[in-house]
This record gives sequence, structure tokens and C-alpha cells, in this order.
Amino acid sequence: MEKLLSSRIKIASTRTEHASALEELQILCFPTLADEERFKRPHYLKHIELFPEGQFVALDGDKVVGMTSTIRMHFDFEHVEHTFADVIQGGWLTSHEPDGDWLYGADIGTHPAYRRRGIARGLYAARHLTVRRLGLEGQVTVGMLRGYGALKGEMSAKDYYDSLLRGERKDPTISAQMSVGFEPRGLLPNYLNDPVCDNYGVLLVLAAGKDVPFE
Repeated sequence: MEKLLSSRIKIASTRTEHASALEELQILCFPTLADEERFKRPHYLKHIELFPEGQFVALDGDKVVGMTSTIRMHFDFEHVEHTFADVIQGGWLTSHEPDGDWLYGADIGTHPAYRRRGIARGLYAARHLTVRRLGLEGQVTVGMLRGYGALKGEMSAKDYYDSLLRGERKDPTISAQMSVGFEPRGLLPNYLNDPVCDNYGVLLVLAAGKDVPFE
């Protein structure tokens, strides 16, 4: 899959030659994330082997400036509690279920110097093409409550989350995902190990029937 954005950034399927650059990009995108929860070069190679149609990069020429890793899963919306560690299985994404009916977005990131150029939206759109091509129910992901860590001494995570739902505040990550069309379905404590969100995530769902344009 290849799609050239108006910014001249290309959204493409991840290839093995991207793996080393992706490891470096993980550190730039998630500097405060626990190291054991970051994907490394061998992990990316395994992802391509497991589910090649679900891995995407953003390229400025040959430079990797964005990425997303996904798997297929059966998801029980009656029991949504889970952790990032449950999903990534040490980074290898072996929780992938080849016949799963949802596309689970394990991560998405953009090089800090390339943010606000529509790269994340392009990656979400590529994922949505995969959803429709495979006849899946839609995308599921858990977004980092990135703005909460700095405010945790002032309010509870639930109050912060509820204020997002009421439209009273914006979160750098969750609000951007909602603008794509994701719907919040719940607050997940202890989802991952990152102080920037005080370990909180938000379960998000994007149904296959929604349109997700590249730009």
C-alpha cells in the first residue's frame, strides 16, 4: 500500500529495511515510556512476519517519520480491562489472532519534527483501508491520556476523562483521535508504564462504517 499526501509524505506498508529506523523512532516518539514496553528492531521484523498488511510507515523520501503497528483480535466489549503488556506480549505481538474481527492498534507515532502535518491521520486512514479490505468490524485502540500526568495532583483521572467527554478540555492525544472519528469507551488504569499519562489509557473504537479520509 502506498499513498502520497499533499505534504509529500508517503504512507506505505512497513518493510524489513525500516526496522532499525523504527526502533530509533520509538525513543523519539515515546521518550518516557518504560523501555520494556518499546518495540525494538527484532520486534518490527516479527510484526511484518505475523501480519504484514497491518504495519505502516510514513516516509519523507527514505526517512521514516511515522509508524503504526496493528494486529487482529477478537475483542470482548463486556470485559474491556487489559494492559499494553497483554497486547504486545513482550513486544512480539503474539496476541495476534489471524481470524480476529477487530483491528487493534498497538501503537502509532510521528517524529516530533513532523507533527501537525497530517501523518497520524494518514496512518489511521491506511489502517481503515485494511479494516474494510479484510471485512473487519473496525479499529480498537487505547490512547494515552497524555495531558493528565501534569495535572494528576489537581484532579482525578476520571474527572479529567469526564471533562474530555463533555468537551470542556482537550487532550493532546485523545482529542486528536476523537477528531479522526474514534469514540471513547472507557478509562483504563494501569494500561502502560508511562508517567506522562500516569499510566492511564482510554479505550477507543472506530467502526468500519465511518469514513476516514487520508487528509
